[in-house]
Amino acid sequence: MTRIYVHPAPVRLWHWLNALGFVALIVTGLQIRYGVLLTLSFRTVVDAHNAIGFVLIANYFVWLLFYLFTDRITVYHPELNPARHYRNMLRQVVYYGYGIFKGHPNPHVVSAYRKFNPLQSMSYQIIMLVLVPLQFYSGLVLWDLQRFAGTVEALGGARVVDTIHVVLCIVFVVFIPVHVYLTTLGRSAGEHIRAMLTGYEEVDDGPDAAPGPAGGS
Repeated sequence: MTRIYVHPAPVRLWHWLNALGFVALIVTGLQIRYGVLLTLSFRTVVDAHNAIGFVLIANYFVWLLFYLFTDRITVYHPELNPARHYRNMLRQVVYYGYGIFKGHPNPHVVSAYRKFNPLQSMSYQIIMLVLVPLQFYSGLVLWDLQRFAGTVEALGGARVVDTIHVVLCIVFVVFIPVHVYLTTLGRSAGEHIRAMLTGYEEVDDGPDAAPGPAGGS
């Protein structure tokens, strides 16, 4: 086994702040809509929801700048070969749907600059580059309908914006437990969670398992 540094400190800090923030947004959002989870006043919950949203927007830009202006962007784009990428995605689907239950080895070998398998890479980019920005922007529009009146009118009214915001919320409500479940698919149930706390993960020795530079940034 080789112990490699796959999650630099800025990534770990961003990840846990983002995770806690999204859970808080979901809880306060459900309270705003249904009023059944908390005993706080409606105004307090709305203010808390908005404040958490702005913190996560700032946190998102920390993530975006980190990956755009450091070599960590190669974590998402280790190679620009679509045909190979989709072949590897198919191999990963077969592994998750069949091979994992037969004890087959994971076709993806983790390294400091290839920590995401093809399925993770694709889904993560869709979430972080499409769904999260849409959720944040729809939240901003609902926060100040007058300031974003042009967007409201273009989309067909505040109810449409609200529907987009709620539908995306449902997507994240589903994504979070699925994400937690997938973290248990290592050699032990807590292996990947420990890696996100310490930064280090143990992988099988091999040509693709060579550790990257310390710090990874």
